[in-house]
Amino acid sequence: MLNTLSPRAMVARTLTRRRREALILALFGASACVHAQAPADPAAAAYHQVDRPALASAHASEGMLLGATRAGKRIVAVGDHGTVVLSDDDGKTFRQARQVPVRAMLNAVSFVDDKHGWAVGHRGVILATEDGGDTWKLQREDLDKDQPLFSVLFVDGQTGWACGLWSLLLHTRDGGKTWNPVDLPAPEGAKRADRNLYSLFADRKGGLFIAAEQGRVLHSADQGASWEYLDTGYKGSLWTGTVLSDGTLMVGGLRGAIYRSGDGGRHWMQVKVDTLSSITAFADGKAGLYAAALDGVVLRSTDHGSGFSVSQRPDRLPLTALVPGDDGHPVLFSKAGVLHDLK
Repeated sequence: MLNTLSPRAMVARTLTRRRREALILALFGASACVHAQAPADPAAAAYHQVDRPALASAHASEGMLLGATRAGKRIVAVGDHGTVVLSDDDGKTFRQARQVPVRAMLNAVSFVDDKHGWAVGHRGVILATEDGGDTWKLQREDLDKDQPLFSVLFVDGQTGWACGLWSLLLHTRDGGKTWNPVDLPAPEGAKRADRNLYSLFADRKGGLFIAAEQGRVLHSADQGASWEYLDTGYKGSLWTGTVLSDGTLMVGGLRGAIYRSGDGGRHWMQVKVDTLSSITAFADGKAGLYAAALDGVVLRSTDHGSGFSVSQRPDRLPLTALVPGDDGHPVLFSKAGVLHDLK
């Protein structure tokens, strides 16, 4: 059976080999980030993460960053300790957000325009901003259990979804003022919905998709009213997904697995790539489709995902996110923060 650790968990495994006593990470997994100085009592630890604001740091862009996106021309990235960093010069320099109300680990971020965005993370945290990411407000938290949220997607200023551990799917119709759980059907052969949901994405026709465990992609054709499971034929976890400009669906995950579909997910074809590094993110830009992976691997396709060339950074830093730069080439993010080149 294939390992179903997520990219954040794989990053954690790399880190714990070096800092086993100082830091135990379980990103995209069942437990939150636990630091040596954190309270031993779980309830106190939860309160510690959610009640205190993110620490200001002159080196915020050098810490672990797990999710990134565009807010208009601005790049916004989120990560460990509630860190949010912003760039207004296409990734050349970053500054820390002025106000983030939590220290919980943030896994993903989504913007609908240059001002309005949402970020999600551990302790069920959902944050919202109305000024392009400079300041954030807490919309949701769950101190009773740490059921992390791994992805967030808004299709307009009012309608959004957030997904996470154990088939947790939340929906809002009022810009995040209220979040309601969505009851998902059980996968075929299972008694209940208990798959980890890793990455939300949407097509231009209103279709919603979630990359999940066991090679499954959840799909809704009716704006989230009902969901079905699409089988890619893969048996491992799918950590990320995207829709290209021509409508092609792309998903990626464990051990270099990449699958594509040209018919809305009814049929999938595996894309052969020359790497076993797990895929963590996609970005479609002027220079082609890029994918980030663990072990410092960057993949590039110039034929809408039919094939990829593979390069690897000498530092082999685990790559966690990427966004297209103005020139089409990606700005990369990693366990060591922003990476400014592909070398």
